[in-house]
Amino acid sequence: MSSIKIFAPAKVNLVLRVLGRRPNGYHELFMVMEKLSFGDDLILEEAASGIELTQEGDADSGMTSERNLAFRAAAAFKEATGERRGVKIHLKKRIPLAAGLGGGSSDAAAVLRGLNELWQKGFSPEELGGMGAKLGGDVPFFCHEGPAVAEGIGDIITAIPRLPNLFILLINPGFAVPTPWVYQEFDRIAEGVPLLCKEGKGEVDHNLPHPTSPYKGEGADLKLTVCNKGVSNGRLFETFCGVTSNLENDLERVTIAEYPEIGEIKSFLVSHGASGSLMSGSGPTVFGIFEDEKTRDDALVKIPKKNWKAFPAQNFSCL
Repeated sequence: MSSIKIFAPAKVNLVLRVLGRRPNGYHELFMVMEKLSFGDDLILEEAASGIELTQEGDADSGMTSERNLAFRAAAAFKEATGERRGVKIHLKKRIPLAAGLGGGSSDAAAVLRGLNELWQKGFSPEELGGMGAKLGGDVPFFCHEGPAVAEGIGDIITAIPRLPNLFILLINPGFAVPTPWVYQEFDRIAEGVPLLCKEGKGEVDHNLPHPTSPYKGEGADLKLTVCNKGVSNGRLFETFCGVTSNLENDLERVTIAEYPEIGEIKSFLVSHGASGSLMSGSGPTVFGIFEDEKTRDDALVKIPKKNWKAFPAQNFSCL
């Protein structure tokens, strides 16, 4: 085998809770994530030496070569294995950048999985996830198949049963949101500092949902223990209604306060047939979950703004 083609799926966070902040600045998380049929494609071709990366599609010109997570994943794999052979990576990018869909992490995991197969190293998903954890918090999740609970900084993965069929419409408002900024603002809320609306005009509308797990305050540990029951083993997500009624994202309030267009997207999706809608990750992409393909596709053709980039998808359990 001298080359391999591998798919790098996008993900959505069905649950994202911020449980605390470690002394090193990383956040303790509890997430339920699912992979989608929408994503990037990579071709890995064995070379005599070195690492070469080429890109097409919606690629970031500032993330070429050594800064790109796909390139860094290949370097990490070679270092971990002592492999002297090289690899040429061609990345066809579809997942929007800085969109909350895990595109860079998925590309990195795809390279790790692909090189593991290409060079027949025989590493387990857990071992690949260990290599990838230093590259990005979502990389270990993408090294495993199927939906999962991710804990710690995203490096502790527990598989959950297949989810029901979900017809999903992703809408990205056409701008990127820096993840570090979102977590910094969430920390301000957790520490009791009022969060300002966009352009500093007043405080956040208190009708917006508060984070479900601000990590300071009496009884927080008990609350988290109770609300995590049934989520860790996927029991709450066994049915379509179970999925749509248990969507939550602690970071959503933070991002909507600065970018109210995210709220507009949520309203559009729900008013056009989505049974549930949520921002994925730190945003700004919002997803709507539909019970059938026709209702989703009807919503797709009614998107009101040209800058909203829409991507229809299904979860992996549909495939």
